[in-house]
Amino acid sequence: MKENTAKLPSPWVSAIPLVVLTLLLYVVIRAFGGAAIDGGSQIALLSATSVCVMLSIGIYRCRWARLEEAIIENIRASASAILILLLIGAIAGTWMISGVVPTLIYYGLKILHPAFFLVASCAICAIVSLMTGSSWTTIATIGVALMGIGRAMGFPEGWVAGAIISGAYFGDKLSLLSDTTVLASSTVGVDVFTHIRYMLYTTVPSMLIALTTFTVAGLTLDHGAATHAELYAETLDATFHISPWLLLVPLATGILIARKLPAIVTLFCAVVFACVAMLVAQPHLVMQVGGGTELDAMTAFRGVLSTCYGPTAIPTGTPQLDELVATRGMAGMLNTVWLIICAMCFGGVMTGSGMLRSLTEIFLRWVRRTFSAVASTVGAGIFFNLCTADQYISIILSGRLFRELYAERGLEPRLLSRSVEDSATVCSVLIPWNSCGMTQATVLGVSTFVYMPYCIFNIVSPLMSLLVAAIGWKIKKQQ
Repeated sequence: MKENTAKLPSPWVSAIPLVVLTLLLYVVIRAFGGAAIDGGSQIALLSATSVCVMLSIGIYRCRWARLEEAIIENIRASASAILILLLIGAIAGTWMISGVVPTLIYYGLKILHPAFFLVASCAICAIVSLMTGSSWTTIATIGVALMGIGRAMGFPEGWVAGAIISGAYFGDKLSLLSDTTVLASSTVGVDVFTHIRYMLYTTVPSMLIALTTFTVAGLTLDHGAATHAELYAETLDATFHISPWLLLVPLATGILIARKLPAIVTLFCAVVFACVAMLVAQPHLVMQVGGGTELDAMTAFRGVLSTCYGPTAIPTGTPQLDELVATRGMAGMLNTVWLIICAMCFGGVMTGSGMLRSLTEIFLRWVRRTFSAVASTVGAGIFFNLCTADQYISIILSGRLFRELYAERGLEPRLLSRSVEDSATVCSVLIPWNSCGMTQATVLGVSTFVYMPYCIFNIVSPLMSLLVAAIGWKIKKQQ
């Protein structure tokens, strides 16, 4: 991605678009609350983008063609994420109406004890994500089911979402199949196995703190609706055809993931599997969604496609469950897609104008010793997530920015790759306008600001990275 290298903007001027964005988002969220994603946040991002463009062209004579090229490159890089997001919307609808998610919730209510639900959810998501290498897929499948179980048990949705996200990002971070793990190691030039082993020194202690926190929370929180778990299970059984055979759908999806098929192919197959299961196991619901009096070919066609792309509302007789089993399909993801495109526009002009480079040089000035190098890397990773609104761009920029500096200071490259993962990877989901934060908030149906305080692993990870650097544990300088 090209930057405006003719004249690097002043850091003070470069900070103006970021300040404008922060203020606008604050006002938008105060005014619209959870509905900010319906358009207010997008306008805030585009307004901050226009401020950056005006400053770049008006003061530094940056050509519009350069800024436009940077925007296009950013949007092109996010194309696969947008397709994945749309497929996740289809999975949310088809896995619900087919009875897959209700079956998981039903057995979860029967098996999981409320006192240990949070820690179990975190551990389950960690294992699934470690095997699949994808936090997004884990959250969109098993995470949605656990979210439903937690709500049925009466847990605050912030705690449930925090446990799911903590586990999913732990597994994603340590998985050999994870794209972010491979990206961070390859950007810095570290063997991926060396990278994963070195991350254990910060990742495992962070996860232990998270599991301890969720265990204590599960034992102390008041499960107000836990007594209704049996009623919810019976209602699900009466509304859907609950069968262990439906678990073949997530099992088949897991096999495809284990075979390292591309995420888009795997998710598409997961939708197809659920559509078949829907026709076989829930014909009465397909007929209801399709708006017919009998299940003929046309009604089935309408029902299946409507479940994939549009909203569905299956009455269960229980308001809480009605809300739980309601889905929005691919159409429900369009506001998030819109938001991602606007965020990519902002990140593109900030990069293309050179303002992002100007701001990052501030981090380089503070690097004197090992701790300051790690602290600057962690700060840069979080800062890039704020500015570019994309996890992958943040990883690449952080790795490239500090690679030569670590070499000059005699610091191991594996320390850099670990510091990048401890910040750019795990903190992306904590930022409301970042593609990760937007996606998980949409998939789980919980605002980023609601689940943010409870993502214990994601919050502790950068702090643990700083602590380990401060005491110098397992940090060696190259001769």
